[in-house]
Amino acid sequence: MSDAEAVTAAFWHALYARDWDRAGAFFGPASIYLDVPTGPGAAARGPDDIVKRLRLGLESLAGYDHGPATVVSDGRVVMTEHTEIWRWPTGETVTLPFVSVQLVAGDTITLWKDYWDLGTLMGAAPPGWMDQLTAGDMSWITDVTGLI
Repeated sequence: MSDAEAVTAAFWHALYARDWDRAGAFFGPASIYLDVPTGPGAAARGPDDIVKRLRLGLESLAGYDHGPATVVSDGRVVMTEHTEIWRWPTGETVTLPFVSVQLVAGDTITLWKDYWDLGTLMGAAPPGWMDQLTAGDMSWITDVTGLI
């Protein structure tokens, strides 16, 4: 396992444990997190805002698990093909296929892009879930157009 792979593996472990402090420690002030389906106008930058973004979607879930993963790396680039299993308190469940691309410098993830299907998520989410999200703390939104 390369150093970059070890960093991302430790990050995934913290994220799926919902250890927000530990997950945030993998990012620096200029780090960017982008959910590709929502576009560069709705990215998060820096550890505090990245954690706010993650908590917005994940904290209220009754369950959040990481499925099988294939990891490919080349130097500081790590790609992880995996699934996430989301379970809402109301009983809905979805398995989301993801490809995550992370650029790592030392112990810091400088760029993280997630590729997934928004339709799969929205088709499984409980009624009103998107309204709950948009009513939450959106102070993390940063437009990274031209930076990635």
